[in-house]
Amino acid sequence: MERGAIPVAGVLLLLAITVLSAATLGFVVSTPASEPPPTASFELSADGQSGEIELTHLGGDRINLTEVSLRISIDGTRLEKQPPVPFFAASGYMSGPTGPFNRASPNAWAAGETATLTVASTNEPELSPGDTVRVQLLTDTGTVADLTGTA
Repeated sequence: MERGAIPVAGVLLLLAITVLSAATLGFVVSTPASEPPPTASFELSADGQSGEIELTHLGGDRINLTEVSLRISIDGTRLEKQPPVPFFAASGYMSGPTGPFNRASPNAWAAGETATLTVASTNEPELSPGDTVRVQLLTDTGTVADLTGTA
């Protein structure tokens, strides 16, 4: 091997590392940060006799319901069938939710509006008086609300 070959190889290797580092840094810096979830406050009430769960939007951002999902748990166990949002008839729920959860409503949930749904007796676990109900309102970017109440 010639005397000048080793330093040239080292320079080329350092140049390649520099180019890759700059490309990686450029990609990371140019990737847009995800938006935080909407900020809003809600109130939860649940009726163990009727199986009705009611959520009232108390204030904050309007919630785009096309970007929202609900996760409902009873006494720490997730319901077997989770509700789609919005819906009219869904497996595990009585037909005809009210307010923003109803398919006939606009896809926005504003302060002052109340949404209700009724868990059907075919959904497990069944909602009974005294049960702890947890409702999480989620978007792709995070949790909008995490509410707990007693039926």
